[in-house]
Amino acid sequence: MKAFVLIAALLFCVSSFAGEAKTVKLLTIGNSFSANATHYLGDLAKAGGHTLIHQPLVIGGASFQVHAEKAQKHEADPKDKAGLYISGRGLKENLELQKWDYVTIQQASIKSHDFATYQPYAGWLRNYIIKHAPQARLLVHETWEYRKDDPRFTRPSGKPGEPQTQDEMYQGLRAAYDKIAAEFNARIIPTGDAFHLADTDKEWAYQTDTTFNPKAAKQPELPNQTHSLHVGWRWAKPKTGKGPVALGMDGHHANMAGEYLGACVWYEVLFGESSVGNTFMPKGLDSADARFLQETAHRAVIERTK
Repeated sequence: MKAFVLIAALLFCVSSFAGEAKTVKLLTIGNSFSANATHYLGDLAKAGGHTLIHQPLVIGGASFQVHAEKAQKHEADPKDKAGLYISGRGLKENLELQKWDYVTIQQASIKSHDFATYQPYAGWLRNYIIKHAPQARLLVHETWEYRKDDPRFTRPSGKPGEPQTQDEMYQGLRAAYDKIAAEFNARIIPTGDAFHLADTDKEWAYQTDTTFNPKAAKQPELPNQTHSLHVGWRWAKPKTGKGPVALGMDGHHANMAGEYLGACVWYEVLFGESSVGNTFMPKGLDSADARFLQETAHRAVIERTK
């Protein structure tokens, strides 16, 4: 893998790096996963000598359907608060706010494996984007698999079509995103591919700490979560802020490492140059791990462009 990455990185840099500062205007239509994946994107852009203008439209857990129906409510009644984002603007106004270079869409992660949930809402959004931001290039953000010890896999529902393992979730979401991207003739931002490459790397992949018993754990005891890309086990107060600190599991959302990996993928797609060697690294992220994540992001992007 290392030899492949080094050769691919060299070729990518030679072919894609023009040595000129770029300004990219980006509108993301998504949820916490798009927020995770772009958390460090501006930092990477700055370190690369570029400028990112980013307008995120984030609704927690939102699917294609949620965003499409919000836009439809705004079309029906521009004064209806249900059709507005936190900015006080509807999707139409956000699309017309700038001459966006890119607009991204994605499915809710929990539904990402099930293509039946994509349409007709993804198609409606695609057409709406073309109408109100015709100059923008549509990108499909491929979300990622949950951690292997997420309750979705450790306590599977048994529902037909529901992924029973991390690998099943990845294979399903990749196929679904591939299908919608092909229908739209749109490029994929392969964040999910990058997560899978890291999660299955023989030397680096996260391994579940089987010695940890969450039922017997006492604060601040936590399992060994080395190389996790997800938040995982943590002690925290309830979302309401009321009540005692409790142990909880979040195998869905990206932690610092996962956010950095995602941002490296986005950086390569948007700015057309390798993230390998970018000088920005989040404080607290091991430099060797950061290098591995850069190389993994690069590999995911290169493999998608073959």
